[in-house]
Amino acid sequence: MTRTTERVLRAWATVTAGAFALGVGFVADADAKTALKVYTALEEEQLPIYKEAFEKAYPDIEINWQRDSTGVITARLLAEKDNRQADVIWGLAATSLMLLDKNGMLDGYKPKGYDQIKDQFKDTRSDKPTWVGMDAWAAAVCFNTAEGEKLGIAAPKTWADLLKPEYKGHIVMPNPGSSGTGFLTVSSWLQSMGKEGGWAYMDKLHENINSYLHSGSKPCKSAAAGEYLVGISFAYPGVNLMNQGAPVQVILPSEGIGWDMEATAIMKGTPHFEAAKAVADFSASAEANALYNNSYQVLARKDVNAKVPENYPANEGELLINNDFYWAAENREAILQEWQKRYGSKDAPKS
Repeated sequence: MTRTTERVLRAWATVTAGAFALGVGFVADADAKTALKVYTALEEEQLPIYKEAFEKAYPDIEINWQRDSTGVITARLLAEKDNRQADVIWGLAATSLMLLDKNGMLDGYKPKGYDQIKDQFKDTRSDKPTWVGMDAWAAAVCFNTAEGEKLGIAAPKTWADLLKPEYKGHIVMPNPGSSGTGFLTVSSWLQSMGKEGGWAYMDKLHENINSYLHSGSKPCKSAAAGEYLVGISFAYPGVNLMNQGAPVQVILPSEGIGWDMEATAIMKGTPHFEAAKAVADFSASAEANALYNNSYQVLARKDVNAKVPENYPANEGELLINNDFYWAAENREAILQEWQKRYGSKDAPKS
């Protein structure tokens, strides 16, 4: 072997050893992070914002989202009951979490700052709540004013107005099996109108429905885009689009509106319980509530004053029905089965 070859081999060995040591360091750093599988029904655009804020506060924990609509995530969690994949749920309807709790799938934990959470956002049945609310959202009607003028159709003011013949084929709403917004709307009709009255109302409304979409915000976004005249949805998407110049009006029907809470819970049996507690702590924090306020006007924390965006309906709080969340959770499956049997023929294709 020549001296030149020896020098090359020696140098290569030094570089390789250094690279290996550096690589081990990288692996060790990566291994030091706890990766959490977090199931959510939050809107896509919210996820990177919440992830960045959480991981800045807890740099040793990494969030890996599993995101879908409320109904799909709820069904997936129930299907995984005996082989749980999620560590934490951050941003799912409280009624869905109550159903999971009934199935013994949630672990009790009182997060830091719990005393600052409003009572209506708490699971008050024990000292270790299995879910804690984040924010609330309510049903609303989005109406395209440009299309209304072109068609000569006035904006509705009530749920009853949507039964008028001029709306036939012009209304879309969320499928309650897919969407939390759809379910809270259907549940509110059954509660406020009574079982028989609620189904009778939906039978008549079905005649005017164009299709049932698989998203809570899409009916409003579609109405704002002029694809449909009316979208039953929730207020924030319409208000945001209105403030961006879309010809959309947000209406809160005067009979009262259904609502639900987004909430956080720890899955029972997670091998990362301490890290999961950090998510629960952050979700209940003032910092997180301030982030929620970018999408919702009703917040869980007493000490965070919600900023109301321009054009947001001022009377939303006055129109919220007296919602029996536990009744809704207890009867969820029966309601969805009956709804699908009656109205599933107008389901939009799932994208």
